[in-house]
This record gives sequence, C-alpha cells and structure tokens, in this order.
Amino acid sequence: MKQFLEFLGFIALVQGSGGLVYELTGKLRWGITQRWSALDGYEIYVSVALIVLAVALFAAAGSRKRS
Repeated sequence: MKQFLEFLGFIALVQGSGGLVYELTGKLRWGITQRWSALDGYEIYVSVALIVLAVALFAAAGSRKRS
C-alpha cells in the first residue's frame, strides 16, 4: 500500500508541476489540466491542488509501516 500511495503521489506531483510550468511559461503542454476542457480557467488552481495532494499522499505513505 505504501508503494501505491507513493506512486499516486508521484503522478500527482508530475501532473501538478507540469500544469504550473505550462501556465507560467507556455511550454510542455502535456498535462491533464490542459486536456480537460472542464478545467478551463482553473488550470493554476488545479495544478496547485495536485501538488498539495501529492504532498499529502507522500505524508500518508511515510506514516505507514513497511509491509
């Protein structure tokens, strides 16, 4: 379970940071925040939320015992 949480955290971190890089620089248009039209206008907020989610997932994975 710990590795699964770390994997989800990594994916959320990559997607969130990729979204922020795109919104701030206009390069690297490959993240999930650019693909979903329902997120138009909220890309920065969603990217920050994904990074916060990643930190929470890493913290949850760190608090679990190794199985």
